[in-house]
Amino acid sequence: MTTTLHLGESGEQARIIPDEHDDGWVLEIGGAIQSHVDLADPTRIRYEYLRRMANVLDAFRPAGRPVGVLHLGAGALTLPRYVQSRRPGSAQTVVDLDRELPSFVLAALPLPEGTDLTVLIGDARASLTALPQRFDAVVLDIYTGLDAAEHLTGRRFYAELLDSLTADGVLLVNIGDDAGHHFLGQQAAALESACAEAGLSGTWTLADATLLDQAQAGNIVLAAGGGQGTDDPEALRATLLGAGPHPAAVLDPAQTAALVARSG
Repeated sequence: MTTTLHLGESGEQARIIPDEHDDGWVLEIGGAIQSHVDLADPTRIRYEYLRRMANVLDAFRPAGRPVGVLHLGAGALTLPRYVQSRRPGSAQTVVDLDRELPSFVLAALPLPEGTDLTVLIGDARASLTALPQRFDAVVLDIYTGLDAAEHLTGRRFYAELLDSLTADGVLLVNIGDDAGHHFLGQQAAALESACAEAGLSGTWTLADATLLDQAQAGNIVLAAGGGQGTDDPEALRATLLGAGPHPAAVLDPAQTAALVARSG
Protein backbone atom coordinates (compact mmCIF):
# COMPACT_ATOMS: atom_id res chain seq x y z
CA MET A 1 0.00 0.00 0.00
CA THR A 2 1.27 3.45 -0.94
CA THR A 3 -0.55 6.67 -0.01
CA THR A 4 0.22 10.02 -1.61
CA LEU A 5 -0.61 13.64 -0.77
CA HIS A 6 0.30 17.05 -2.20
CA LEU A 7 1.41 19.40 0.59
CA GLY A 8 -0.04 22.88 0.15
CA GLU A 9 2.53 24.85 2.19
CA SER A 10 5.73 23.35 0.80
CA GLY A 11 4.33 22.31 -2.57
CA GLU A 12 6.02 18.92 -2.20
CA GLN A 13 4.51 15.49 -2.70
CA ALA A 14 4.36 13.29 0.39
CA ARG A 15 4.19 9.52 0.21
CA ILE A 16 3.95 6.79 2.82
CA ILE A 17 5.38 3.59 1.39
CA PRO A 18 6.44 0.16 2.70
CA ASP A 19 10.06 0.06 3.75
CA GLU A 20 12.10 -2.11 1.41
CA HIS A 21 14.30 -3.44 4.22
CA ASP A 22 11.79 -4.47 6.89
CA ASP A 23 8.10 -4.50 7.85
CA GLY A 24 8.06 -0.79 8.67
CA TRP A 25 6.94 2.26 6.73
CA VAL A 26 8.72 5.36 5.52
CA LEU A 27 7.52 8.90 4.92
CA GLU A 28 8.95 10.39 1.75
CA ILE A 29 8.63 14.12 0.98
CA GLY A 30 9.79 15.56 -2.30
CA GLY A 31 11.44 12.26 -3.18
CA ALA A 32 13.59 12.20 -0.02
CA ILE A 33 12.93 9.79 2.85
CA GLN A 34 12.15 11.76 6.03
CA SER A 35 11.03 9.24 8.65
CA HIS A 36 10.73 5.55 9.45
CA VAL A 37 7.98 3.98 11.57
CA ASP A 38 7.61 0.43 12.87
CA LEU A 39 3.96 0.09 13.92
CA ALA A 40 4.63 -3.25 15.60
CA ASP A 41 7.48 -1.85 17.70
CA PRO A 42 7.46 1.96 18.13
CA THR A 43 10.64 1.75 20.23
CA ARG A 44 12.64 0.68 17.18
CA ILE A 45 14.20 3.79 15.66
CA ARG A 46 16.21 3.37 12.47
CA TYR A 47 17.76 6.80 11.98
CA GLU A 48 20.79 7.38 14.16
CA TYR A 49 20.19 10.99 15.15
CA LEU A 50 16.65 10.18 16.32
CA ARG A 51 17.99 7.21 18.28
CA ARG A 52 20.44 9.52 20.04
CA MET A 53 17.61 11.94 20.86
CA ALA A 54 15.60 9.02 22.24
CA ASN A 55 18.56 8.03 24.43
CA VAL A 56 18.59 11.49 26.01
CA LEU A 57 14.84 11.32 26.58
CA ASP A 58 15.35 7.95 28.28
CA ALA A 59 18.13 9.23 30.54
CA PHE A 60 16.95 12.65 31.74
CA ARG A 61 14.13 11.35 33.98
CA PRO A 62 13.49 8.05 35.82
CA ALA A 63 12.35 5.28 33.51
CA GLY A 64 8.63 5.20 32.79
CA ARG A 65 7.82 8.59 34.30
CA PRO A 66 5.41 10.59 32.05
CA VAL A 67 6.80 13.83 30.67
CA GLY A 68 5.49 16.79 28.68
CA VAL A 69 7.17 17.04 25.29
CA LEU A 70 6.97 19.65 22.55
CA HIS A 71 7.99 18.44 19.09
CA LEU A 72 8.74 21.19 16.57
CA GLY A 73 8.45 19.33 13.27
CA ALA A 74 6.11 16.39 12.79
CA GLY A 75 7.54 14.01 10.22
CA ALA A 76 5.94 10.61 10.71
CA LEU A 77 5.71 11.22 14.49
CA THR A 78 8.47 8.71 15.22
CA LEU A 79 9.56 10.25 18.54
CA PRO A 80 6.02 10.84 19.88
CA ARG A 81 5.38 7.13 19.29
CA TYR A 82 8.58 6.27 21.11
CA VAL A 83 7.83 8.52 24.08
CA GLN A 84 4.35 7.04 24.49
CA SER A 85 5.79 3.52 24.43
CA ARG A 86 8.56 4.24 26.92
CA ARG A 87 6.70 6.78 29.08
CA PRO A 88 2.96 6.02 28.88
CA GLY A 89 0.72 8.91 29.87
CA SER A 90 3.05 11.60 28.55
CA ALA A 91 1.32 14.74 27.27
CA GLN A 92 2.83 15.67 23.91
CA THR A 93 2.38 18.54 21.47
CA VAL A 94 3.56 18.63 17.87
CA VAL A 95 3.85 21.71 15.64
CA ASP A 96 4.19 21.52 11.86
CA LEU A 97 3.91 24.09 9.08
CA ASP A 98 2.24 21.75 6.57
CA ARG A 99 -1.43 21.63 7.50
CA GLU A 100 -2.14 18.37 5.70
CA LEU A 101 0.86 16.36 6.89
CA PRO A 102 -0.08 15.28 10.45
CA SER A 103 -3.57 14.07 9.51
CA PHE A 104 -2.13 12.31 6.44
CA VAL A 105 0.40 10.49 8.62
CA LEU A 106 -2.11 9.62 11.34
CA ALA A 107 -4.61 8.21 8.86
CA ALA A 108 -2.03 5.82 7.42
CA LEU A 109 0.08 5.16 10.53
CA PRO A 110 -2.05 5.31 13.72
CA LEU A 111 -0.41 6.22 17.02
CA PRO A 112 -0.01 3.69 19.85
CA GLU A 113 -3.14 3.29 21.94
CA GLY A 114 -3.49 5.89 24.67
CA THR A 115 -1.23 8.50 23.07
CA ASP A 116 -2.03 12.03 24.29
CA LEU A 117 -0.97 14.19 21.35
CA THR A 118 -2.05 17.74 20.50
CA VAL A 119 -1.36 18.82 16.91
CA LEU A 120 -0.82 22.50 16.08
CA ILE A 121 -0.35 23.90 12.60
CA GLY A 122 1.93 26.89 12.18
CA ASP A 123 5.42 28.29 12.25
CA ALA A 124 7.57 26.73 14.98
CA ARG A 125 8.69 30.02 16.56
CA ALA A 126 5.31 31.75 16.37
CA SER A 127 3.61 28.70 17.86
CA LEU A 128 6.16 28.52 20.67
CA THR A 129 5.35 32.04 21.87
CA ALA A 130 1.63 31.21 21.88
CA LEU A 131 2.01 28.16 24.16
CA PRO A 132 1.46 29.06 27.82
CA GLN A 133 2.96 25.99 29.48
CA ARG A 134 6.53 24.86 30.00
CA PHE A 135 7.71 21.47 28.77
CA ASP A 136 9.98 18.80 30.21
CA ALA A 137 11.51 18.36 26.76
CA VAL A 138 11.53 20.33 23.52
CA VAL A 139 12.63 18.61 20.31
CA LEU A 140 13.59 20.85 17.39
CA ASP A 141 13.64 18.67 14.28
CA ILE A 142 13.02 20.86 11.26
CA TYR A 143 15.14 21.56 8.21
CA THR A 144 18.54 22.93 9.17
CA GLY A 145 21.54 24.01 7.17
CA LEU A 146 23.18 27.18 5.95
CA ASP A 147 20.03 28.06 3.99
CA ALA A 148 17.62 27.27 6.84
CA ALA A 149 14.97 29.81 7.87
CA GLU A 150 17.02 32.36 9.80
CA HIS A 151 14.38 32.94 12.48
CA LEU A 152 14.53 29.24 13.40
CA THR A 153 18.24 29.32 14.21
CA GLY A 154 20.55 31.37 16.40
CA ARG A 155 20.95 32.56 19.96
CA ARG A 156 17.63 34.39 20.39
CA PHE A 157 15.57 31.47 19.14
CA TYR A 158 17.48 29.02 21.32
CA ALA A 159 16.97 31.32 24.31
CA GLU A 160 13.22 31.17 23.68
CA LEU A 161 13.36 27.39 23.46
CA LEU A 162 15.32 27.12 26.72
CA ASP A 163 12.85 29.49 28.38
CA SER A 164 10.01 27.13 27.42
CA LEU A 165 11.56 24.31 29.49
CA THR A 166 10.90 23.32 33.07
CA ALA A 167 13.84 23.84 35.43
CA ASP A 168 15.09 20.28 34.84
CA GLY A 169 14.00 20.05 31.22
CA VAL A 170 16.04 19.26 28.13
CA LEU A 171 16.26 20.83 24.68
CA LEU A 172 17.23 18.63 21.72
CA VAL A 173 18.24 20.19 18.40
CA ASN A 174 18.87 18.28 15.19
CA ILE A 175 21.62 19.91 13.15
CA GLY A 176 22.07 18.68 9.60
CA ASP A 177 25.34 19.97 8.20
CA ASP A 178 27.68 19.70 5.26
CA ALA A 179 31.28 18.53 5.45
CA GLY A 180 33.39 20.90 7.52
CA HIS A 181 30.63 21.50 10.09
CA HIS A 182 30.62 25.29 9.79
CA PHE A 183 26.87 25.50 10.45
CA LEU A 184 27.22 23.17 13.42
CA GLY A 185 29.91 25.44 14.83
CA GLN A 186 27.69 28.50 14.43
CA GLN A 187 24.67 26.89 16.04
CA ALA A 188 26.55 25.20 18.87
CA ALA A 189 28.14 28.56 19.71
CA ALA A 190 24.71 30.23 19.61
CA LEU A 191 23.20 27.59 21.90
CA GLU A 192 26.18 27.86 24.24
CA SER A 193 25.63 31.62 24.44
CA ALA A 194 21.93 31.12 25.18
CA CYS A 195 22.82 28.61 27.91
CA ALA A 196 25.25 31.05 29.51
CA GLU A 197 22.60 33.77 29.56
CA ALA A 198 20.14 31.36 31.18
CA GLY A 199 22.65 30.20 33.79
CA LEU A 200 22.81 26.67 32.39
CA SER A 201 25.87 24.44 32.30
CA GLY A 202 26.28 24.30 28.52
CA THR A 203 25.74 22.22 25.41
CA TRP A 204 26.22 18.51 24.84
CA THR A 205 26.88 17.02 21.39
CA LEU A 206 25.87 13.53 20.25
CA ALA A 207 26.80 12.04 16.89
CA ASP A 208 28.49 9.25 15.01
CA ALA A 209 32.13 9.34 16.15
CA THR A 210 33.53 9.03 12.63
CA LEU A 211 31.26 11.82 11.40
CA LEU A 212 32.64 14.16 14.07
CA ASP A 213 36.27 13.06 13.76
CA GLN A 214 36.31 13.57 10.00
CA ALA A 215 33.84 16.50 9.88
CA GLN A 216 31.63 14.58 7.45
CA ALA A 217 28.20 15.66 6.25
CA GLY A 218 25.38 14.33 8.42
CA ASN A 219 23.16 14.88 11.43
CA ILE A 220 24.41 15.95 14.85
CA VAL A 221 22.30 16.35 18.00
CA LEU A 222 22.80 19.24 20.43
CA ALA A 223 21.36 18.87 23.93
CA ALA A 224 21.02 21.51 26.64
CA GLY A 225 18.91 22.51 29.63
CA GLY A 226 18.66 21.86 33.34
CA GLY A 227 18.01 18.19 32.61
CA GLN A 228 21.55 17.91 31.21
CA GLY A 229 23.10 19.81 34.13
CA THR A 230 23.89 16.67 36.09
CA ASP A 231 26.12 16.45 39.17
CA ASP A 232 27.82 13.45 37.55
CA PRO A 233 28.46 14.31 33.89
CA GLU A 234 30.78 11.34 33.43
CA ALA A 235 28.01 8.93 34.45
CA LEU A 236 25.60 10.59 32.01
CA ARG A 237 28.22 10.50 29.27
CA ALA A 238 28.85 6.80 29.91
CA THR A 239 25.12 6.07 29.78
CA LEU A 240 24.64 7.88 26.50
CA LEU A 241 27.78 6.37 24.98
CA GLY A 242 26.67 2.89 25.96
CA ALA A 243 23.26 3.40 24.40
CA GLY A 244 24.81 3.91 20.94
CA PRO A 245 24.38 3.69 18.02
CA HIS A 246 28.05 2.86 17.60
CA PRO A 247 30.56 4.25 16.93
CA ALA A 248 29.19 6.91 19.25
CA ALA A 249 30.55 10.27 20.34
CA VAL A 250 29.10 12.12 23.32
CA LEU A 251 30.74 15.46 24.08
CA ASP A 252 30.14 17.28 27.36
CA PRO A 253 29.96 21.12 27.39
CA ALA A 254 33.74 21.56 27.62
CA GLN A 255 34.32 19.17 24.73
CA THR A 256 31.57 20.86 22.72
CA ALA A 257 33.28 24.21 23.24
CA ALA A 258 36.49 22.70 21.86
CA LEU A 259 34.53 21.38 18.86
CA VAL A 260 33.12 24.86 18.24
CA ALA A 261 36.62 26.32 18.31
CA ARG A 262 37.78 23.78 15.71
CA SER A 263 34.74 24.44 13.49
CA GLY A 264 35.68 28.09 13.19
